[in-house]
Amino acid sequence: MIRKLALALSLLAAPAAAAPYIETPSLAADVAGGRLPAIAERLPKAPLATKLAREDWEPGRHGGELRTLAGRAQDVRIISTFSYARLIGYDAELRLAPDLLEALDIVEGRIFTMRLRPGHRWSDGAPFTSEDFRYFWEDVANNKELSPGGPVKALLVDGKPPKVSYPDATTVVFEWHAPNPGLLSALAGPAPLTLYRPAHYLRAFHARYTDPAALTQAARRTNARNWAQMHNRLDSVGRNENPDLPTLDPWMVRTRAPSERFVFERNPFYHRIDENGRQLPYIDRLVMNVADGKILSAKTGAGESDLQARGLNFANYTFLRQAGKRNDFETRLWNTAKGSHIALYPNLNANDPVWRTLLRDVRFRRALSLAINRREVNQVVYFGLAVEGANSVLPASPLYAPEFRNLWSGFDIATANRLLDEMGLTQRDGRGVRKLPDGRPLEMVVETAGEDGEQVDVLELIHDSWMQIGVKLFSRPQQREIFRNRIFAGETKMSVWIGLENGLPSADFSPEELAPVSQNHLQWPKWGQFAETGGTAGEAVDMAAAKELLELNEAWRKAGDPADRARIWQRMLANHAENVWSIGIVANVRQPVVVSRRLRNVPSEAVWNWDPGAFFGMHRMDTFWFDGEARK
Repeated sequence: MIRKLALALSLLAAPAAAAPYIETPSLAADVAGGRLPAIAERLPKAPLATKLAREDWEPGRHGGELRTLAGRAQDVRIISTFSYARLIGYDAELRLAPDLLEALDIVEGRIFTMRLRPGHRWSDGAPFTSEDFRYFWEDVANNKELSPGGPVKALLVDGKPPKVSYPDATTVVFEWHAPNPGLLSALAGPAPLTLYRPAHYLRAFHARYTDPAALTQAARRTNARNWAQMHNRLDSVGRNENPDLPTLDPWMVRTRAPSERFVFERNPFYHRIDENGRQLPYIDRLVMNVADGKILSAKTGAGESDLQARGLNFANYTFLRQAGKRNDFETRLWNTAKGSHIALYPNLNANDPVWRTLLRDVRFRRALSLAINRREVNQVVYFGLAVEGANSVLPASPLYAPEFRNLWSGFDIATANRLLDEMGLTQRDGRGVRKLPDGRPLEMVVETAGEDGEQVDVLELIHDSWMQIGVKLFSRPQQREIFRNRIFAGETKMSVWIGLENGLPSADFSPEELAPVSQNHLQWPKWGQFAETGGTAGEAVDMAAAKELLELNEAWRKAGDPADRARIWQRMLANHAENVWSIGIVANVRQPVVVSRRLRNVPSEAVWNWDPGAFFGMHRMDTFWFDGEARK
């Protein structure tokens, strides 16, 4: 069976405009001076014509500088997420279509033939060809010094890598022995699996192509231990850390860290155009200013950002609406797609043996969930606009079942107390706080990344209701890196973070987020690390219900029938509902999005989500443009 991703999908509905194209005004001087070729020579022979099927979308004009804010310098990489240039990507309806690729043919779910756009170029004008895929596969992914662990998991099926071939300069074939159903979502993700590298640039830093003595000297100049560390630093695809690295994104970073102001300029060889023959992006420059994350809402309200959502939350909405009247911006509310806007994660791999036993007892997790007054949280923090319940898929998902969201998520103090009594936690101190089996007070420290004031407000409400069952809650904020490292090391007992990233899946989406296969899953980081490293680090899963999730996830990977995949999803969601691996609170919390009144093509209503979605990415930020007059 051959399945082709046709060019007739919405993102590709408009035919490529016929030459002559419209030259970009900001590049005209470089073209006239011979420093850049004319637009017809910069574009691929078949550029991607973009015409979005939205009532509020219109062809734009070139020019302008867009300002945005970030809470830390590392967030410079988010611009690649917003830019969303992918081999294959989602549109606003979560349908997949070729993007950097001209076409993709899939045979039996295991043979992927990728056809590049003839004439496509990197941002420095060098050809983008199958050689860039060969370099990635042979010289990076399978080089023991650059990739000691070998190819990433998404490129392995049953632990086996694909056969990769390059029939010609614009064709690449990845062939596995069995289906690889997760490949497309990995390619389309916000931090995508990138199967290519700019070979013409990186070869100069690779031991296979450059004199070792010269590489050693170059490594010393960059304070790298050896050529491999230097190569990996320079190979910052998607991270925007190396301004010299050619890119395929719409904007190129021009600022080298450290800095508090990062400038991005348009890529003159970008592959997309609009229906009138204007090369995208419309906007010439992006400027990302770094500020303390705690004051991003205040700086946004002061008019220091033209497009802002990160660093803002629902509690800022009233302030931003009022500030927009003074500073010429609108504040829109977009839907979110997380399984839970805020969720608690008991660490089943905690080092403390007493706490580990407690957290692994499903009665304890159920009791904590039942002792959360979600209605109170919704009314006090979210004005009653959120959806209460467990961390599960949302009603708009075809996989939704009410019991997945409602099980063990009602407010029932009596049942919660009974469950804790059944566990033998009957002794209490003078405050009414239960005692652990070793006599310590049952004081639950919930660790946070310290970036979201909403989390603190919600935890304060949970503190009051948990005291009714004899559990004392403390919150501990810290920097994100410390927060994650403590969880990974087993030092954290419980953490707070977002719930399921994708609350709107279909059966064709990978259910890996439900299985212990990633260290980043905060309820079982050591199990996830074991899966990611092939058993060389972490801990093997030793709970039957969690092992079932691993088995079901593997069964989904091998299932060819959509109905079978849907049944597997249902079993995994039921497993999560019964076992309360994470404790969801509320979902469908609206996200404030601040938009300059001069900025066009930003959707009035949309979905704000990391994966799938890439935040602004699937709404095609390269088509946003500035009008000379503000919208009244």
